[in-house]
Amino acid sequence: MDRLKGIIKKEFYHIFRDKRTLLILFGIPIVQIVLFGFAISTEIKEVKIALLNQANDEASHTLVDKILSTSYFQVDELIQNEVGINESFKKGKIKAALVIPPNFESDIRKNNTANIQIICDASDPNTGTQIGAYLEGQIQGFIYGNAQKSKGIRPPIQINTEIQMRYNPELKSAYSFVPGLITIILMLICTMMTSIAITREIETGTMEVLLASPMHPATIILGKVIPYLALSFTIAIFILFLGKFVFGVPILAHFGLLIFEILLYCLVVLALGIFISTIAKTQQLALMISLFALFLPTMLLSGFIFPIHNMPLPLQMVTKVIPATYFNIIIKALMLKGATLTEIWKETAILGGIFIFLVGVSIKRFNIRLG
Repeated sequence: MDRLKGIIKKEFYHIFRDKRTLLILFGIPIVQIVLFGFAISTEIKEVKIALLNQANDEASHTLVDKILSTSYFQVDELIQNEVGINESFKKGKIKAALVIPPNFESDIRKNNTANIQIICDASDPNTGTQIGAYLEGQIQGFIYGNAQKSKGIRPPIQINTEIQMRYNPELKSAYSFVPGLITIILMLICTMMTSIAITREIETGTMEVLLASPMHPATIILGKVIPYLALSFTIAIFILFLGKFVFGVPILAHFGLLIFEILLYCLVVLALGIFISTIAKTQQLALMISLFALFLPTMLLSGFIFPIHNMPLPLQMVTKVIPATYFNIIIKALMLKGATLTEIWKETAILGGIFIFLVGVSIKRFNIRLG
């Protein structure tokens, strides 16, 4: 135990005397959560649209008022012809355009039907689809709500649909990003920092001292993991409370279970970092492997940004070996749904298996010789 305490104390000295390391450990989480929480948003809010109202009758004005009654849209331009719509799109001033044809009200009264054109900017397909769906929803609300009551419009069939959004009723993007950020930041920081732990000893020559001591390889690895485990757990709790009190993301699960799952994931990413440090010869190589071979796949293939079921089958198979894929499911289920261990036992067991495998391989690959 005295030898283990000595390695732990030495590793803490390495961490706290290096200001750049402290900046990486505590600066990156703050910057990322601010960026993802405030700057990056998938919510539809105050979208600028152009309006070409060729009818200018009471029904068309009622429709426009209905659309603008929410915070989703605001009219940026009143267009006189279709040429103006194209010019506004090219300038990037608007994201959508609404074209109301002539005789809008009379067509509804005579034929019980009318045509409205919605033009969306699909340079960003997801955003364009969302904007179109929101506009269509507002138009349907006009037809089956205000217009029917005030204008005597009777659609041939009326189906009243009530949509209830569970776990994120306001569709806030922070509810998705904050839990996922815990996954990404721990993978980035903990794996990167621990991956250079052993390679730093080799490059600075201090590995000779460790190899000359009577310590078992498992003791050396454990002594290097414990300081980063404590720091990574502190960072995870910091992000957790920052998400709750700044962005209002709920924590519905039992706090003890949440702590257990975070500790398990911390152990997995730390074991992954130790495994990299046993196969990389230099700190630079270990850093490159951590950033490009782990961070990018974790960001793109873990379900944090893109749904896994929309990926090609080969990429879906790759996601099965990424630990962040399972922790993403766990952390969202715990925070947003209040899940219990019976709902997430499968993902928890997989993370436990990955941890045991990585620790076993790391100890086996630990080279007792400098060559």
